[in-house]
Amino acid sequence: MIIDILKKVDLTPEIQLRVDELFKQLAPHLTPLNLKQVLRDGNQVTIVLCKENKQILGMASLCEYQAVSGKKGWIEDVVVDENARGKGIGRKLMEKLLEISKDREIAEILLFTGHHRLPAMALYESLGFKLRKSGLYYIKNV
Repeated sequence: MIIDILKKVDLTPEIQLRVDELFKQLAPHLTPLNLKQVLRDGNQVTIVLCKENKQILGMASLCEYQAVSGKKGWIEDVVVDENARGKGIGRKLMEKLLEISKDREIAEILLFTGHHRLPAMALYESLGFKLRKSGLYYIKNV
């Protein structure tokens, strides 16, 4: 099992298709963006993939930004193929993102997960994430 950063130069139609398939398991009601658009220059996103025997079994991404309050990261799109769950892939993906965030001196990492995702919540808590008592608001502009 290999956890590696997806680089723009490594993109292939096969990788795009597999990421699209994984994303549909996470959010079947959403249409994923093209990876070339996500990994474009200036967009501070790092995507890590879990590969085993040349198959992509999971993915996660770290989005970085600077605010007045400091350098922050937001973890997005953490998903492990439903046929590969229970093997520690989610943990390995998260540990890689946390390692990257330390190397980049990100002061605070945020993430959101649905209340129904109990295994994900348990994983995040075991990695040291704390549930923040705050209101998360959103608005759709499109």
